Amino acid sequence: MKLLQDKVAIVTGAARRRGIGLATARMFAEHGARVAILDLDAEEARQAAAELGPDHLSLACDVTRRADCLAAVEEVVRRHGGVDILVNNAGVTQKRGVMDVSDEDYAIVLDTNLRGVLHMSQAVIPHLQARGGGSITCISSLSALQGGGVFGGSHYCAAKAGILGLVRAMALELGPDNIRVNGVAPGLILTDFSRGGTSDDYKHDKARSFPLRRVGQPGDIAGACLYLASELATYVTGITLDVNGGAYIRP
Repeated sequence: MKLLQDKVAIVTGAARRRGIGLATARMFAEHGARVAILDLDAEEARQAAAELGPDHLSLACDVTRRADCLAAVEEVVRRHGGVDILVNNAGVTQKRGVMDVSDEDYAIVLDTNLRGVLHMSQAVIPHLQARGGGSITCISSLSALQGGGVFGGSHYCAAKAGILGLVRAMALELGPDNIRVNGVAPGLILTDFSRGGTSDDYKHDKARSFPLRRVGQPGDIAGACLYLASELATYVTGITLDVNGGAYIRP
């Protein structure tokens, strides 16, 4: 059964070969969606969309720029007739102690991780309303829940926690429009997000202490996004779905 047949989905930050965004775009396409891959790197985005097939679209987009987000969404609507699903995945991290976070560091991390979610959501919401509803999923982090993680600094934790507040606010406001808004908080995932800051061996070693005894794969997060975007989750909004192998179990 294809859970997203004939749906149009936008996934931001989706060009990296070993990333959550591309895994999500790939899974959405396998379930019948037409996917628009948005990324800073236009060529990587083009290659990623080409891998998915001719029905899929790539667009260069800097989510920190409102005009970029509006233009990208308008192009998706022009090409595919509308939008049903948004996955806010674009992000950046830095390893910094709290006393080492500069104004520039703070701006880079907050603008990409948090302001970018607002920009893309604002660009998509009118089109979801025109469709009579839809789904927005925002990728947060385990760091938002426990105040730190393997790599991200305090400003990264703050940005990812802010996403969860924004998710709840949007869910409350947009529920009457049949727009569901949810968060996903990945734990330790085998991606290149930290750009070499932590090795795969380190991640595998650390994961031996988790209840499920393994590090997460991008597809594990993609599956959570698929659930939240599909009709399986039509009565689910305002939640944070933890996907961390049991590394952090809330009371």
